[in-house]
Amino acid sequence: MDIITDVLIVGTGVAGLYSALNLNKDLNITMISKGKIDECNTALAQGGISVARGYDDIKLFVEDTLKAGKHKNNTESVKILAKESIENVNKLCELGVDFERNQEGLVFTREGAHSINRIVYYKDITGKRVEEVLLNNVKLQNNINIYENFELIDMLKIGNKCIGGVCTKDNEIVNIYAKVTILATGGIGGIFKNSTNQRLITGDGISIALRNDIKVKNLNYIQFHPTAFFTENSNCRKFLISESVRGEGGKLINNKGERFVDELLPRDVVTKYICEEKIKTNCKHVYLDVSSMSKDFLTKRFPNIYKECLKNGIDISKDPIPVSPAQHYFMGGIDVDLYGQTSMDNLYAFGEVSCTGVHGENRLASNSLLEGLVFSQRGSQKINNEIKNKKIEVAKKFNYNLDNYKDSNKKILIDTISRLRGDIKNELVTC
Repeated sequence: MDIITDVLIVGTGVAGLYSALNLNKDLNITMISKGKIDECNTALAQGGISVARGYDDIKLFVEDTLKAGKHKNNTESVKILAKESIENVNKLCELGVDFERNQEGLVFTREGAHSINRIVYYKDITGKRVEEVLLNNVKLQNNINIYENFELIDMLKIGNKCIGGVCTKDNEIVNIYAKVTILATGGIGGIFKNSTNQRLITGDGISIALRNDIKVKNLNYIQFHPTAFFTENSNCRKFLISESVRGEGGKLINNKGERFVDELLPRDVVTKYICEEKIKTNCKHVYLDVSSMSKDFLTKRFPNIYKECLKNGIDISKDPIPVSPAQHYFMGGIDVDLYGQTSMDNLYAFGEVSCTGVHGENRLASNSLLEGLVFSQRGSQKINNEIKNKKIEVAKKFNYNLDNYKDSNKKILIDTISRLRGDIKNELVTC
């Protein structure tokens, strides 16, 4: 089966959905999801979305992002992120995302390494709410078709020009031909034993880029979140205890009840202290204590976290939460310009699969959804301006041994990361 479309979007998280909504309504858009349509990391994001608190906060927002990223960021990308944060958060509000408000307007919370409160949120399920609203808006568009359980395994190309993607559906090959292709396939958490990511997010876009000599960047920049709910079971998705819990005053303590770190330091620093404390106390985890907060506050501010911990026998209003670091985010990815354009013609990458350089070596809390919004909007505007000069092209069809091909894609990525980051080799799931 072949599909012919103007724009192919691979991925249905925030970057994919938002790019679809920003593309011209006269374009025929095909979206594919590797699993179910909402089976993405966006739906797991708890904390919120960073946004500059007006023009005067832009400089400080930039400084906070650069400092968290150890000044290895692309400064121009960071400035764009901060400057364009306001208009994109406002657009989410217009689309129907009902962030927390009071009589004065939006309510802002704070997370690690932010100098001020600048994070908008919806309870403790911000990503899920954003995903729902964007998806509902996409479903209203007559020019957008969405296919579930379609897995991208390769690019269709002529020379260095992308002309679509090769997908599988029920073990059958589907070639999708497009004038422009957008990769919004997410990160790499599914190749780690311990990760907060969806298990099916296995770096497909990045492994396909490696196979096709598409430029990649900073593949050694991998972030571990300090506070995932600790369980003995490996090879399962770890439940995230949002950084906003620490932003609201949660304290990290060891097995003796002693506080050992400033909880609002950057994520990589807090993770380092936790790992050192585990070794020092010969314990598999530490604790996050929120018992100083009232039960009423906790159930209203963090209803999802409260319920999930209770399922595991922890009443967070009384009991400290056992936590340990887990792989969380990928700052590297497919090398793109300030509009998400890759080194392959007609191929764009938005969101976690891309490397805009905005995060540097360590992502500042709540900048992930924002990056997906800002750069997918910029890229979509560029596509709108240029797509009228492009045409559908069809190349020779290829025969694939599907199982071997998928496994080899995964092996390419795991081998590359193992070579770049030998220190996390034991955390990777081997093929």
